[in-house]
Amino acid sequence: MKKNLEEPKHLRFAVLAADVALMTVRDGTLLIRLTPVNRPPHFPNMKGLPGGLIDPKETAEEAARRLLREKACITSPDIYLEQLFTFSEIDRDPRGRVVSVAYSALVPWGSLSSEEQADTNDSWWVTPSSAHGLAYDHDLITATALARLRSRARYTTILGKLMPNEFTLTELERVYESILRTDLDKRNFRKKILKLGVLTAQKRKREGGAFRPAELYRFTSSKVTEIEIL
Repeated sequence: MKKNLEEPKHLRFAVLAADVALMTVRDGTLLIRLTPVNRPPHFPNMKGLPGGLIDPKETAEEAARRLLREKACITSPDIYLEQLFTFSEIDRDPRGRVVSVAYSALVPWGSLSSEEQADTNDSWWVTPSSAHGLAYDHDLITATALARLRSRARYTTILGKLMPNEFTLTELERVYESILRTDLDKRNFRKKILKLGVLTAQKRKREGGAFRPAELYRFTSSKVTEIEIL
């Protein structure tokens, strides 16, 4: 009798994972959340994005939010999450066939608790230039998330998801400059963004400091809309 050498059915299919590039801006500097990865012999004592396998009873987005809680230690209700890309290279995980549904996530720094802002042994904030040499293909996922953010910053209100409820035009300009890695013409930037009508002036000003009180604004809509800012 001929022996059946067919591979078991459950080993012939890929499993799904979710990985999240969570970003924020602190004092005008873009930051990304990393977590420890210790998967010897391939990834011993390394760093990576918050990620893991998707439970059969949850959606990819539900898994992404769960992994932010469990691995990134972030529970803020103000996290903006959108699907980034599906990474399916054959050898992206040398332990087995794993396809990653990657997400880009944004959160205002001021919406994080002091514990969430802090660096711990379980998760920490780093600048994009420090987010390299990561486990799996997380360098590629990070680069893709950064490129998407910088691209969308030029034609949508996506950066509103990094801003506090109220902000000055100077603070908004600094976030644009931090993301786009360029200096903006202050006068032209303010004139154009005010003309677009995506900001609503508040009835109070930011007091204190060595400068005169500054007007406070907020984004008129919580939805990400298309604009021609740059």
